[in-house]
Amino acid sequence: MTILDGKALSDKIKAEVKIEVEQLQKEENITPGLAVILVGDDAASAVYVGMKSKSCKKAGIYSVVHEMPSTIPQDEILDIIDRMNKNPNLDGILVQLPLPDHVDTTLILEAIDPIKDVDGFHPYNVGRMVSNLDAFLPATPFGVMELLKEYKIEVLGKNVCVVGASDIVGKPMAALMTNAKATVTVCNSKTRDLKSHTLNADIICVGAGVINLITEDMVKDGAIVVDIGINRLNNGKLIGDVDFINVSSKCSHITPVPGGVGPMTIAMLLKNTVKAAKKNKRVD
Repeated sequence: MTILDGKALSDKIKAEVKIEVEQLQKEENITPGLAVILVGDDAASAVYVGMKSKSCKKAGIYSVVHEMPSTIPQDEILDIIDRMNKNPNLDGILVQLPLPDHVDTTLILEAIDPIKDVDGFHPYNVGRMVSNLDAFLPATPFGVMELLKEYKIEVLGKNVCVVGASDIVGKPMAALMTNAKATVTVCNSKTRDLKSHTLNADIICVGAGVINLITEDMVKDGAIVVDIGINRLNNGKLIGDVDFINVSSKCSHITPVPGGVGPMTIAMLLKNTVKAAKKNKRVD
């Protein structure tokens, strides 16, 4: 059994991004810029935003975090996004989700200029991704594909089961696997007999937010298990959606939580930001 080490690959990608940024600064006098909008005081969101900001700084990317109270009117958020769209120093705009209930998430995401949509959530980029055209890819599924590539895991022709059908992870994960010519099954909370689908899978990607959703009897020998779930126990420990100890004894490859897919998300966000800077400034 091989551990898919997302932390090691993330560090490698971040180092490559830093070199790219230095080249852009030296050759084109361009410093990529990323703006993050954080609405409310959700502790987990604040931690994620802090990690993103720290990673940007290490890579040489200019970053700014706009913190807003949870009571801020929707129109004010839209006004700030409009100003960011027009700011030539900002190549990427990211809205940390979830947003407060009174805010229309779809409206907010659609307000971001598609060429600055480094999260890959704008319908323009979603459509291009599904059509297998060049686009900004959602960072987490993008990170999963890079992790599989790093470990030379062939997706083509494999049976892939995606457990969880969110717009952020499940749906784009299925699209990227489909583009890679895998045979994809997408399961959701209404799926009947989940076990029958996972047992048929060569690769299982699970991101449902349910502790121990995938157990040993649901995985065939030699399967590849990618755990995208993040759950925090009462004692503060982070675990995924997979019963790691028991499942790992059956599979050929598995991601740990933490240290698997999580670090890859930030690394791919940095890659998207540099890509945006090159596209916006028309640099090859």
